[in-house]
Amino acid sequence: MLHGVLLITLFSCAAFYIGEMDFVTSLRLSPMIVGIVLGMLYANSLRNNLPETWVPGIQFCSKRILRVGIVLYGFRLTFQDVTAVGLTAVMVDAIIVVGTLAIGMFVGRLLKMDKEITLLTSVGSAICGAAAVLGAESAIRTKAYKTAVAVSTVVIFGTLSMFLYPVLYRNGVFDLTPEQMGIFAGSTIHEVAHVVGAGNAMGESVSSIAIIVKMIRVMMLVPVLLVITWFVARAAAGKSDMGEKGKINIPWFAILFLVVIGFNSFDLLPESVVNFINTFDTFLLTMAMTALGAETSIEKFKKAGAKPFVLALMLQLWLIFGGFSLAKWMMG
Repeated sequence: MLHGVLLITLFSCAAFYIGEMDFVTSLRLSPMIVGIVLGMLYANSLRNNLPETWVPGIQFCSKRILRVGIVLYGFRLTFQDVTAVGLTAVMVDAIIVVGTLAIGMFVGRLLKMDKEITLLTSVGSAICGAAAVLGAESAIRTKAYKTAVAVSTVVIFGTLSMFLYPVLYRNGVFDLTPEQMGIFAGSTIHEVAHVVGAGNAMGESVSSIAIIVKMIRVMMLVPVLLVITWFVARAAAGKSDMGEKGKINIPWFAILFLVVIGFNSFDLLPESVVNFINTFDTFLLTMAMTALGAETSIEKFKKAGAKPFVLALMLQLWLIFGGFSLAKWMMG
């Protein structure tokens, strides 16, 4: 196992190095995204030469280390963030999350898509991009290539949103106040890094609100994962010959994620320690993403087809038009 873990660690170090390059930072691409790209490049080149004894180490990174990374992600949040923007912003976030999940599952059914890819893509669009996809993947324990497909859709449309929103806002197409624009951006752009990039391009008055609203969206990952787990258990019960009640496996990492947010809300640790934990957490999530990429070949992407990207496009249109209308109406 150790050889596989060390391999992924080296790839993750490379992802951090590449992530600091000017071109990559200008696109607001986190090391996590660079990591999955490196992993996929490896999967489609040297992967067949990998000794089979290394595979358990790669799988350890994509499963166990992933869950530890999600737990530590809670150090980026506090419950004070919720009170800072008010109840209306929380309601906008909730409507966007529920609406995106509902529309995603409906469109996925119309397109006759794989249910797990549909769910992962919808969760990524609804909450916080790649991190949400990883959280959902841990709850349903699906195949690595399905996770990679879902991550690629949210990265593409999240990046497009990061550039599109500031242009439309600056040119008056998004006729919103800075507060409304902050709520709109925070509740509809996929990745946290993309929200930071778009917010900075629109000014501090927009950025500060957008980031807080986005982090509240991240908190909603916990109830969503609990609901997903319940549905997975229910589906398993329906397939059982005896009709027995499905066992609900509570995603412990989601509960600990909430506990960490509560601990962080008391501001007991020095800022330098929290910053170190956040950097370490990013590295762990980068390892998880790299490991997932290492299990994803071109053939598996072809198997998924174009439908996941059509679904992501439909969800993107909902996020733009639905989010704009909500921000305009509820904050008007």
